[in-house]
Amino acid sequence: MKKISTVEQAIANLKDGMTLMVGGFLGVGAPELLIDAIIEKGIKDLTVICNDTSFPDKGVGRLVAHQLVKKVITSHIGTNVETGKQMHDGSLEVVLSPQGTIAEQIRAAGAGLGGVITPTGVGTVVEEGKETIELNGRKYLVELPLKADVAIIQANVSDHKGNLVYDLSARNFNPLMAMAADLVIVEANKIVESGQLDPNFVHTPHIFVDKIVEGGKNG
Repeated sequence: MKKISTVEQAIANLKDGMTLMVGGFLGVGAPELLIDAIIEKGIKDLTVICNDTSFPDKGVGRLVAHQLVKKVITSHIGTNVETGKQMHDGSLEVVLSPQGTIAEQIRAAGAGLGGVITPTGVGTVVEEGKETIELNGRKYLVELPLKADVAIIQANVSDHKGNLVYDLSARNFNPLMAMAADLVIVEANKIVESGQLDPNFVHTPHIFVDKIVEGGKNG
């Protein structure tokens, strides 16, 4: 199956109301061209799963700033004033969860697990409405997997099959999200022929990747 496509072809199946994972950490490793295309197409009412909402002019924060997101599941919103404004005026639902917990919830979805248990958040607002269990005298929260309809992620290099290599800290949530969505779209800084990547240095195997678009150098 040919995976290389234009941006427009890659996002053709994105619809209003979908659940979308977006890679990046404060915009680093975010798929900016794909975000541009979603904004241009006006795909709205999205539930977005991300580490943070970045800044109003960068990464996933631009989706928030353009009011395309109805709900965000994230660990941090402090660097994006738009997220705070929309949360307070009721136009955006914000679900805050510890960063490590979100990472494990995404990983659980990719691994086919029923959830994870963690002591993080016990006795705080994070515990509200969640199932708890006790093991060996210690209380844990039961956190359910986080899966998306679509994940848009960014890689430094992809081959034509979709084997991916990330650049340093731009790796962040991208590999986890590649395993936890029905459709995975990669924006790669560079695309090379199959066989050119050393298998020992591939971070995400091609089996997880559906579409690849070529982008510019991305923080």
